[in-house]
Amino acid sequence: MHCFFVEFQCKLGQAYKVADEIAAREIASEVYSVSGEYDLLVKFYVDQDVDIGHFVAENLHTIDGVERTHTILTFKAF
Repeated sequence: MHCFFVEFQCKLGQAYKVADEIAAREIASEVYSVSGEYDLLVKFYVDQDVDIGHFVAENLHTIDGVERTHTILTFKAF
């Protein structure tokens, strides 16, 4: 499994709606509301052979209320 994080900027007033939709899709390990430039921080695990770019485009950019995302790839957990 490969772990990565995605930060979400949501349209005003849409962060909880976006978080609920991500949770309903059952594709995320953890969903957090956060302070700062982004509204949500979401942790994902996918199989090694999954193309993360396609995963994000097909599963996350299609959610109503998402304004912008920032994907963070991970290498090693300590």
